Amino acid sequence: MEFDKEKNPTAESHDDWFAITASRTATWYSSTFHNVTAMVGAGVLSLPYAMSHMGWGPGITVMVLSWIITLYTLWQMVEMHEMVPGKRFDRYHELGQYAFGEKLGLYIVVPQQVVVDVSTCIIYMVTGGKSLQKFALSVSPGHKPLKLTLCIFIFALVHFFLSHLPNFDSMSGVSLTAAIMSLVYSTIAWTASLAKGPMQNVAYSLTGTSDAAKVFNFMNALGDIAFAYAGHNVVLEIQATIPSTPEKPSKKSMWKGVIFAYIVVALCYYPVAFIGYYTFGNAVDDNILLTLEKPRWLIGAANMFVLIHVIGGYQVYAMPVFDMIETFLVKKLKFQPSLILRFTVRTLYVAITMFIGMTFPFFGGLVGFFGGFALAPTTYFLPCIIWMIVKKPKRFSFSWFINWIFIILGVMLLCLAPIGGMRNIIMSAKTYKFYQ
Repeated sequence: MEFDKEKNPTAESHDDWFAITASRTATWYSSTFHNVTAMVGAGVLSLPYAMSHMGWGPGITVMVLSWIITLYTLWQMVEMHEMVPGKRFDRYHELGQYAFGEKLGLYIVVPQQVVVDVSTCIIYMVTGGKSLQKFALSVSPGHKPLKLTLCIFIFALVHFFLSHLPNFDSMSGVSLTAAIMSLVYSTIAWTASLAKGPMQNVAYSLTGTSDAAKVFNFMNALGDIAFAYAGHNVVLEIQATIPSTPEKPSKKSMWKGVIFAYIVVALCYYPVAFIGYYTFGNAVDDNILLTLEKPRWLIGAANMFVLIHVIGGYQVYAMPVFDMIETFLVKKLKFQPSLILRFTVRTLYVAITMFIGMTFPFFGGLVGFFGGFALAPTTYFLPCIIWMIVKKPKRFSFSWFINWIFIILGVMLLCLAPIGGMRNIIMSAKTYKFYQ
């Protein structure tokens, strides 16, 4: 799928139609909005739940390590975006092709990136539906709760419209709104928890009916935290929208945006995770807003803010998928770029993710499973592997050691987290009735 303009100059005219390369007028602050929207979302709400499966010591350690590792690997990707003079790696798979080879790069990166982006969209469908359901219950406590299937459908209706925004630049306003919402609902979550104070007889012992269950829950918690630090799968695509010159390469603006984004991430994640766990202990739900019930109006507002945020998050993760599909159809299958093509591709994608979200709305298990299976490689260690291949740090140097340590930790996460997530999905499926 890599594209060489010199070999095929006629296709260059289509670049202004594709979602990623259509516009290069973004700024550092728009990259901040996109990065915050991509990273903060469904994941932050499950962090107290992850802490309840890990305990104070391991939980704090994994949270801090994840912040450090993912910031480092994000810096690597920003640096590698323009490491070849005169060329920009606008998409994750293009960087993979440069490192692993034309075909092998596609086979390694594209399946992982597609799984990450699509699974995140599905999880956001479920999160948006549950947030809408909780909001409706907050404003009408005496009424029968809306069916989750209906709430997911209502959430999807918004995306049948927003998905036709042509590119990243056109959705800057959506990302800005979503980023603000992430700060607001995270603040509501931890301040409401703090105001509530520790529950009576709060317990911090690990949850699980047996030692085996505790181990599985610990593995699932690793996936929850991995999912919370997503964002690498769209970082090159976001950087591709920033203008670049030899005097001012895009990495300067992008890195400034990343730093601000990671400050916001810390302000959102640590208070929610630690104060939420402090307040509810091992009785916390997989979404802390489900545990918080009062003040009802405030929790209802927080759920509405989550809903607005994951609308933006869905679009950020859907855009690279739209770009992949449309690029493949135009460049490989020779479809003509058109509104009909775009409308068909994007409408079908929203419909498919909506259907899967309705069918398997197991939020906790989905986050843990996909956090380990899909996000661990592309976020925690694939950038390190690519860095080792293209930069070739000297053996036993500091860079060499750091990259190998992060690769080993990432592979461990890849092996352990999906096991716990799959177990939780199976346990939830035992009592679940489809489309209720």
